[in-house]
Amino acid sequence: MDLAGEFYFIAELGINGALSGLMYALVALGAVLIYKSSAVVNFAQGALVMTGAFATWWVVDTLHLPIWVAMFLSMAMVFGVGMGIERVALRRMIGQPLIMIIMITIGLDVLLRGLVPILCGVGPYALETGISDAPIVLGDILINRVYLVGGSIALFLVLFFLYFFQTRYGIVQRAVSDDYTASWAVGISVERAVGFSWGISGAVAVVAGTLWGSIQGVDWSISLTLLKALAVAILGGLDSVGGVILAGILVGTLENVISAYVDPIVGGGTRDLVAAIIIFLTIIIRPYGLFGREIIERV
Repeated sequence: MDLAGEFYFIAELGINGALSGLMYALVALGAVLIYKSSAVVNFAQGALVMTGAFATWWVVDTLHLPIWVAMFLSMAMVFGVGMGIERVALRRMIGQPLIMIIMITIGLDVLLRGLVPILCGVGPYALETGISDAPIVLGDILINRVYLVGGSIALFLVLFFLYFFQTRYGIVQRAVSDDYTASWAVGISVERAVGFSWGISGAVAVVAGTLWGSIQGVDWSISLTLLKALAVAILGGLDSVGGVILAGILVGTLENVISAYVDPIVGGGTRDLVAAIIIFLTIIIRPYGLFGREIIERV
């Protein structure tokens, strides 16, 4: 491959990697919303994305609605699932040690991974969004259309939630995350705020699940996007909505470029390794991520 060909090859890998990273950011956004609103690290977000994908497929298959209409109906359904999770499981854990709340979310992840495919079928099921499979051609560079649409949706949702957290209700959500007891003391319904954050996270998960389902089919494996989403959320900062965009671009680009060159040598599997290394290095070097709020406790 000549120098120009190598340049276009790397550029194509970088652009498509950045766009796929924005798709990971869409998954990570749900986890960040819960953390920013309730200070809970949600390890069940991948399973919620899978649930959202199955919900959209089920509505399309059963009610025969156009997929984008089905997606909005599914958002309402999974919003209710998120609220239900908070009401049944998380509300009982308020005031309990943080590690126990984390274990609850891990248990929810395992439960949803097993239960949803049992109810809906193992799959994989095709989910047609109507987005053409033909790539966009820019000279010698081919761009995946689904990644481009997904990345655009991720950008829109991030901008929306950046605005939301500046509104009165968004400030209430942030106050709950800072201090449950102080929020109760000033009359804030902590339970309602936490439940709302889980509901919104579920609705965002439907969007992410629908897009990922259209790419790889709808089955349990969509839940595996959790690893990439954690890499994005941790790198960007668990409480930074805007941070998921830059972190998603970085994670997706590094993953795509490194795997393209290293996979042929080692036989594959470096995509997940890149995400794991990013998580490891970020926690060691910069625990609060690129844009996360650093909390200094004085004693």
